[in-house]
Amino acid sequence: MKPAWIALLTAAAMVAFASNSLLCRAALAGGAMDAVSFTSIRLASGAAALLLLVRGRGTGGSWVSAAALSAYAFAFSIAYLRLPTGAGALILFGTVQMSLIGIGLWQGERPRPLEWTGLVIALGGFVGLNRPGSAAPDPLGAALMALAGAAWGVYTVRGRRAGPPLEANAGNFARSVVFALLALAVAPLAARPFTITPRGALLAVVSGTLASGLGYAAWYAALRGLTSTRAAIVQISVAPLAALGGVAFLGEPLSVRLAGCGAVILCGIALAIAGRRATPPALMTGPDFTVRR
Repeated sequence: MKPAWIALLTAAAMVAFASNSLLCRAALAGGAMDAVSFTSIRLASGAAALLLLVRGRGTGGSWVSAAALSAYAFAFSIAYLRLPTGAGALILFGTVQMSLIGIGLWQGERPRPLEWTGLVIALGGFVGLNRPGSAAPDPLGAALMALAGAAWGVYTVRGRRAGPPLEANAGNFARSVVFALLALAVAPLAARPFTITPRGALLAVVSGTLASGLGYAAWYAALRGLTSTRAAIVQISVAPLAALGGVAFLGEPLSVRLAGCGAVILCGIALAIAGRRATPPALMTGPDFTVRR
Protein backbone atom coordinates (compact mmCIF):
# COMPACT_ATOMS: atom_id res chain seq x y z
CA MET A 1 0.00 0.00 0.00
CA LYS A 2 1.28 3.46 -0.91
CA PRO A 3 2.36 5.74 1.97
CA ALA A 4 -0.22 8.36 0.97
CA TRP A 5 -3.04 5.84 1.33
CA ILE A 6 -1.70 4.66 4.68
CA ALA A 7 -1.59 8.27 5.89
CA LEU A 8 -5.14 8.96 4.65
CA LEU A 9 -6.59 5.81 6.21
CA THR A 10 -4.77 6.50 9.48
CA ALA A 11 -6.07 10.08 9.64
CA ALA A 12 -9.62 8.93 8.91
CA ALA A 13 -9.41 6.31 11.65
CA MET A 14 -8.10 8.79 14.23
CA VAL A 15 -10.95 11.23 13.49
CA ALA A 16 -13.43 8.35 13.79
CA PHE A 17 -11.99 7.28 17.16
CA ALA A 18 -12.19 10.83 18.50
CA SER A 19 -15.76 11.09 17.21
CA ASN A 20 -16.73 7.99 19.19
CA SER A 21 -15.77 9.75 22.41
CA LEU A 22 -17.83 12.80 21.47
CA LEU A 23 -20.88 10.80 20.39
CA CYS A 24 -20.81 8.66 23.52
CA ARG A 25 -20.44 11.64 25.87
CA ALA A 26 -23.18 13.54 24.03
CA ALA A 27 -25.59 10.64 24.54
CA LEU A 28 -24.69 9.67 28.10
CA ALA A 29 -23.96 13.04 29.70
CA GLY A 30 -27.23 14.45 28.42
CA GLY A 31 -29.24 11.49 29.70
CA ALA A 32 -30.39 10.56 26.21
CA MET A 33 -29.20 6.95 26.58
CA ASP A 34 -27.96 4.47 29.15
CA ALA A 35 -24.50 2.99 28.60
CA VAL A 36 -25.57 -0.60 27.90
CA SER A 37 -28.26 0.34 25.38
CA PHE A 38 -25.93 2.83 23.66
CA THR A 39 -23.21 0.22 23.28
CA SER A 40 -25.60 -2.49 22.11
CA ILE A 41 -27.08 -0.27 19.39
CA ARG A 42 -23.58 0.91 18.48
CA LEU A 43 -22.34 -2.67 17.96
CA ALA A 44 -25.50 -3.84 16.16
CA SER A 45 -25.58 -0.88 13.77
CA GLY A 46 -21.88 -1.28 13.08
CA ALA A 47 -22.47 -4.93 12.24
CA ALA A 48 -25.39 -4.07 9.93
CA ALA A 49 -23.40 -1.44 8.04
CA LEU A 50 -20.37 -3.68 7.56
CA LEU A 51 -22.42 -6.71 6.54
CA LEU A 52 -24.10 -4.59 3.87
CA LEU A 53 -20.70 -3.54 2.52
CA VAL A 54 -19.36 -7.11 2.32
CA ARG A 55 -22.53 -8.85 1.14
CA GLY A 56 -21.69 -11.76 -1.13
CA ARG A 57 -18.04 -11.85 -0.06
CA GLY A 58 -18.36 -13.58 3.30
CA THR A 59 -16.92 -12.47 6.63
CA GLY A 60 -13.79 -13.04 8.68
CA GLY A 61 -12.78 -12.21 12.22
CA SER A 62 -12.95 -14.44 15.28
CA TRP A 63 -14.72 -14.86 18.59
CA VAL A 64 -11.61 -13.74 20.46
CA SER A 65 -11.48 -10.48 18.53
CA ALA A 66 -15.23 -10.02 18.99
CA ALA A 67 -14.84 -10.49 22.74
CA ALA A 68 -12.05 -7.89 22.81
CA LEU A 69 -14.20 -5.50 20.76
CA SER A 70 -17.16 -5.96 23.10
CA ALA A 71 -15.06 -5.56 26.26
CA TYR A 72 -13.63 -2.33 24.87
CA ALA A 73 -17.03 -0.95 23.81
CA PHE A 74 -18.88 -1.64 27.07
CA ALA A 75 -16.05 -0.52 29.37
CA PHE A 76 -15.66 2.60 27.21
CA SER A 77 -19.32 3.60 27.53
CA ILE A 78 -19.63 2.90 31.26
CA ALA A 79 -16.41 4.84 31.92
CA TYR A 80 -17.80 7.86 30.09
CA LEU A 81 -20.57 8.08 32.67
CA ARG A 82 -17.83 9.29 35.04
CA LEU A 83 -15.23 10.99 32.81
CA PRO A 84 -15.20 14.09 30.56
CA THR A 85 -14.32 13.64 26.90
CA GLY A 86 -10.67 14.70 27.01
CA ALA A 87 -9.72 12.80 30.17
CA GLY A 88 -11.41 9.64 28.91
CA ALA A 89 -9.61 9.77 25.58
CA LEU A 90 -6.27 10.41 27.29
CA ILE A 91 -6.59 7.38 29.56
CA LEU A 92 -7.91 5.17 26.76
CA PHE A 93 -5.22 5.84 24.20
CA GLY A 94 -2.48 6.23 26.79
CA THR A 95 -3.19 2.62 27.78
CA VAL A 96 -3.43 1.53 24.16
CA GLN A 97 -0.15 3.09 23.05
CA MET A 98 1.82 1.76 26.03
CA SER A 99 0.51 -1.77 25.45
CA LEU A 100 1.33 -1.63 21.74
CA ILE A 101 4.82 -0.30 22.35
CA GLY A 102 5.42 -3.06 24.89
CA ILE A 103 4.22 -5.69 22.44
CA GLY A 104 6.39 -4.22 19.69
CA LEU A 105 9.50 -4.34 21.88
CA TRP A 106 8.71 -7.91 22.90
CA GLN A 107 8.35 -8.87 19.23
CA GLY A 108 11.75 -7.40 18.38
CA GLU A 109 11.01 -3.85 17.19
CA ARG A 110 13.83 -1.44 17.97
CA PRO A 111 12.76 2.20 17.57
CA ARG A 112 15.37 4.55 16.12
CA PRO A 113 16.78 7.43 18.23
CA LEU A 114 14.55 10.01 16.54
CA GLU A 115 11.50 7.84 17.24
CA TRP A 116 12.43 7.58 20.91
CA THR A 117 12.83 11.37 21.03
CA GLY A 118 9.43 11.92 19.49
CA LEU A 119 7.88 9.36 21.81
CA VAL A 120 9.35 11.03 24.90
CA ILE A 121 8.07 14.42 23.72
CA ALA A 122 4.60 13.03 23.03
CA LEU A 123 4.47 11.24 26.38
CA GLY A 124 5.60 14.43 28.11
CA GLY A 125 2.66 16.26 26.60
CA PHE A 126 0.37 13.37 27.55
CA VAL A 127 1.51 13.43 31.19
CA GLY A 128 1.24 17.22 31.35
CA LEU A 129 -2.29 17.17 30.01
CA ASN A 130 -3.41 14.42 32.38
CA ARG A 131 -1.52 15.33 35.57
CA PRO A 132 -3.53 15.24 38.81
CA GLY A 133 -5.18 18.43 39.92
CA SER A 134 -8.38 19.82 41.27
CA ALA A 135 -10.31 17.96 38.56
CA ALA A 136 -8.51 14.62 38.71
CA PRO A 137 -10.30 11.78 36.84
CA ASP A 138 -12.76 9.61 38.76
CA PRO A 139 -10.82 6.48 39.89
CA LEU A 140 -13.46 3.93 38.84
CA GLY A 141 -14.02 5.68 35.54
CA ALA A 142 -10.26 5.76 34.94
CA ALA A 143 -9.94 2.04 35.73
CA LEU A 144 -12.76 1.15 33.35
CA MET A 145 -11.25 3.28 30.59
CA ALA A 146 -7.86 1.62 31.14
CA LEU A 147 -9.61 -1.75 30.74
CA ALA A 148 -11.14 -0.47 27.51
CA GLY A 149 -7.68 0.58 26.31
CA ALA A 150 -6.20 -2.85 27.04
CA ALA A 151 -9.04 -4.55 25.15
CA TRP A 152 -8.57 -2.16 22.22
CA GLY A 153 -4.87 -3.00 22.21
CA VAL A 154 -5.73 -6.69 21.85
CA TYR A 155 -8.15 -5.89 19.03
CA THR A 156 -5.51 -3.80 17.26
CA VAL A 157 -2.84 -6.50 17.53
CA ARG A 158 -5.16 -9.19 16.21
CA GLY A 159 -6.05 -6.92 13.30
CA ARG A 160 -2.61 -7.48 11.76
CA ARG A 161 -3.47 -10.95 10.50
CA ALA A 162 -7.24 -10.74 10.37
CA GLY A 163 -7.56 -10.83 6.57
CA PRO A 164 -9.36 -8.17 4.47
CA PRO A 165 -10.31 -5.25 6.76
CA LEU A 166 -14.01 -4.97 5.89
CA GLU A 167 -14.64 -8.71 6.08
CA ALA A 168 -12.72 -9.07 9.34
CA ASN A 169 -14.52 -6.20 11.04
CA ALA A 170 -17.88 -7.36 9.70
CA GLY A 171 -17.36 -10.77 11.28
CA ASN A 172 -16.16 -9.30 14.56
CA PHE A 173 -19.06 -6.86 14.81
CA ALA A 174 -21.60 -9.55 13.91
CA ARG A 175 -20.24 -11.80 16.66
CA SER A 176 -20.22 -8.89 19.13
CA VAL A 177 -24.02 -8.69 18.88
CA VAL A 178 -24.14 -11.94 20.88
CA PHE A 179 -22.18 -10.25 23.69
CA ALA A 180 -24.48 -7.22 23.44
CA LEU A 181 -27.57 -9.42 23.90
CA LEU A 182 -25.94 -11.00 26.96
CA ALA A 183 -25.23 -7.54 28.39
CA LEU A 184 -28.84 -6.48 27.83
CA ALA A 185 -30.03 -9.61 29.64
CA VAL A 186 -27.69 -9.04 32.61
CA ALA A 187 -28.17 -5.27 32.98
CA PRO A 188 -31.54 -5.49 34.82
CA LEU A 189 -29.98 -7.87 37.34
CA ALA A 190 -27.40 -5.17 38.12
CA ALA A 191 -30.18 -2.60 38.62
CA ARG A 192 -29.19 -0.78 35.43
CA PRO A 193 -32.29 1.02 34.07
CA PHE A 194 -32.70 1.30 30.31
CA THR A 195 -33.07 4.78 28.82
CA ILE A 196 -33.57 5.16 25.08
CA THR A 197 -34.57 8.38 23.33
CA PRO A 198 -34.64 9.13 19.57
CA ARG A 199 -31.64 11.44 19.95
CA GLY A 200 -29.66 8.87 21.91
CA ALA A 201 -30.49 6.11 19.42
CA LEU A 202 -29.41 8.32 16.51
CA LEU A 203 -26.08 9.08 18.20
CA ALA A 204 -25.54 5.36 18.83
CA VAL A 205 -26.29 4.48 15.19
CA VAL A 206 -23.88 7.15 13.90
CA SER A 207 -21.25 5.89 16.32
CA GLY A 208 -21.79 2.31 15.15
CA THR A 209 -21.98 2.80 11.41
CA LEU A 210 -19.53 5.63 10.71
CA ALA A 211 -17.21 6.16 13.68
CA SER A 212 -16.94 2.47 14.61
CA GLY A 213 -17.63 0.13 11.69
CA LEU A 214 -16.06 2.15 8.88
CA GLY A 215 -13.49 3.75 11.19
CA TYR A 216 -12.22 0.37 12.40
CA ALA A 217 -12.11 -0.95 8.84
CA ALA A 218 -9.91 2.01 7.88
CA TRP A 219 -7.68 1.30 10.88
CA TYR A 220 -7.34 -2.41 10.05
CA ALA A 221 -6.28 -1.44 6.52
CA ALA A 222 -3.79 1.17 7.78
CA LEU A 223 -2.24 -1.33 10.21
CA ARG A 224 -0.70 -3.20 7.30
CA GLY A 225 1.68 -0.29 6.81
CA LEU A 226 2.31 0.53 10.46
CA THR A 227 4.58 -1.05 13.05
CA SER A 228 3.27 -1.63 16.58
CA THR A 229 5.38 1.32 17.75
CA ARG A 230 4.09 3.68 15.10
CA ALA A 231 0.49 2.54 15.58
CA ALA A 232 0.82 3.30 19.28
CA ILE A 233 2.36 6.73 18.69
CA VAL A 234 -0.21 7.78 16.09
CA GLN A 235 -3.10 6.91 18.38
CA ILE A 236 -1.91 9.46 20.93
CA SER A 237 -3.37 12.10 18.58
CA VAL A 238 -6.90 10.95 19.42
CA ALA A 239 -6.69 12.41 22.94
CA PRO A 240 -6.18 16.08 21.91
CA LEU A 241 -8.60 15.65 19.00
CA ALA A 242 -11.32 14.38 21.35
CA ALA A 243 -10.53 17.03 23.97
CA LEU A 244 -10.76 19.84 21.40
CA GLY A 245 -13.97 18.31 20.05
CA GLY A 246 -15.39 18.36 23.57
CA VAL A 247 -14.64 22.08 23.75
CA ALA A 248 -16.12 22.82 20.32
CA PHE A 249 -19.22 20.62 20.40
CA LEU A 250 -19.99 19.77 24.04
CA GLY A 251 -19.11 23.05 25.72
CA GLU A 252 -16.28 21.63 27.83
CA PRO A 253 -13.87 24.32 29.06
CA LEU A 254 -10.79 25.25 27.02
CA SER A 255 -7.54 25.71 28.95
CA VAL A 256 -4.02 26.80 28.12
CA ARG A 257 -2.84 23.39 29.31
CA LEU A 258 -5.11 21.62 26.80
CA ALA A 259 -3.92 23.71 23.86
CA GLY A 260 -0.24 23.64 24.80
CA CYS A 261 0.02 19.97 25.70
CA GLY A 262 -2.03 18.97 22.67
CA ALA A 263 0.44 20.78 20.42
CA VAL A 264 3.37 19.06 22.16
CA ILE A 265 1.74 15.65 21.66
CA LEU A 266 1.16 16.21 17.95
CA CYS A 267 4.71 17.50 17.42
CA GLY A 268 6.12 14.44 19.16
CA ILE A 269 4.04 12.13 16.98
CA ALA A 270 5.21 13.86 13.80
CA LEU A 271 8.85 13.59 14.88
CA ALA A 272 8.53 9.90 15.78
CA ILE A 273 6.88 9.05 12.46
CA ALA A 274 9.57 10.97 10.54
CA GLY A 275 12.23 8.93 12.35
CA ARG A 276 10.77 5.67 11.06
CA ARG A 277 10.75 6.44 7.36
CA ALA A 278 14.32 5.35 6.68
CA THR A 279 13.86 1.93 8.31
CA PRO A 280 13.96 -0.92 5.76
CA PRO A 281 10.97 -3.30 5.94
CA ALA A 282 11.44 -6.75 7.40
CA LEU A 283 9.11 -9.39 8.72
CA MET A 284 9.16 -10.83 12.21
CA THR A 285 6.59 -13.29 13.48
CA GLY A 286 5.34 -13.95 16.97
CA PRO A 287 2.86 -16.40 18.44
CA ASP A 288 -0.19 -14.32 17.50
CA PHE A 289 0.64 -11.83 14.77
CA THR A 290 3.13 -10.51 12.26
CA VAL A 291 5.06 -7.29 12.85
CA ARG A 292 6.54 -5.09 10.14
CA ARG A 293 9.74 -3.34 11.13
